[in-house]
Amino acid sequence: MVSRPTRMTPPVECVRLFDAAAGLDGVIAIHSTALGPGAGGCRLWHYDDVDGALADALRLAEGMSYKNALAGLPFGGAKAVLRRPAGSFDRTALFRAFGRAVEALGGLYVTAEDVGTTVADMQDIAGVTRHVAGLPPAGGRAGGDPSPWTARGVFEAMQAAAAHTLGRDIAGLTVAVQGTGNVGADLCRRLADAGARLVIADPNPARRDRLAAIHGAEVVHVDDILRVEADILAPCALGGALNAESVGGLKARLVCGAANNQLAEPAVADLLMARGIAYVPDYVANAGGIISVSAEYLGEDEAEVAARVARIAPRVTALLERAAQEGRSPAVVADEMAEEVIAAGAQRAAA
Repeated sequence: MVSRPTRMTPPVECVRLFDAAAGLDGVIAIHSTALGPGAGGCRLWHYDDVDGALADALRLAEGMSYKNALAGLPFGGAKAVLRRPAGSFDRTALFRAFGRAVEALGGLYVTAEDVGTTVADMQDIAGVTRHVAGLPPAGGRAGGDPSPWTARGVFEAMQAAAAHTLGRDIAGLTVAVQGTGNVGADLCRRLADAGARLVIADPNPARRDRLAAIHGAEVVHVDDILRVEADILAPCALGGALNAESVGGLKARLVCGAANNQLAEPAVADLLMARGIAYVPDYVANAGGIISVSAEYLGEDEAEVAARVARIAPRVTALLERAAQEGRSPAVVADEMAEEVIAAGAQRAAA
């Protein structure tokens, strides 16, 4: 897995996780607590070694700092990355062991779902710590799987970006969706309902083909999705899809998707700009999930989640307008905006 290099200060804390009996092997990276406890999901994935897991955790944690800052949330950025055990394993034992590590941090880190983890996993974690979200909703509060909120935010961000950069709405446009997991599939549904033509790719044939049958989408190989004729590219798989080589072959005029850390390195933003391809930074578009998670942890209801997610689209428009006025990449401008929010929070905390 590839994520963009870190840019800001070193993390507040990195915690090595290891419990051989439970199958736990990974790391928690807390990047910033300037705005509040570090918040970010727990990822379970196939990493060759713990160094690879650590590198990804650090990059993802920084991305969460930026995402939470621009979303106006009272949280810093953090991420947990766990190596998936080979063969069969006891998920409950693994996630309860992870939950004990979260509890030991005393509220410095709030966890939730991410790639490879589920609501059921969060329930196992909740058996040993209260510093977890993504649990089934109760009593009218926010909660449950945050992926529909992520998809909603990305869809509305895409609508705003299409209006700003392409001068039209989604209807009739061709959108290439890379990855049809929970978020990608929900995004496809919203796009199809809005009248978009879909081209999709996913390494899981059953999931991909079922979605194609429902929405009449064209299916292409995962190696070809970045080169198809499309108006918009929506990266919704793992990070690092956009690099010097792939950007050179893009035919889309706009990139807006749900995947974290879509740029393999920061310089790719300049390559997109040089080719006249508009880009909505991932952490601006995909904040819906953490907005839901945060509201759940704070005891808020879904109305508050909906209100915060509704602010994503105007934020995208304002960002693209500012970037165009200044003649700079939206990625660079968004980073600066997030860093200003974080720096102001650090100043308040130090006062």
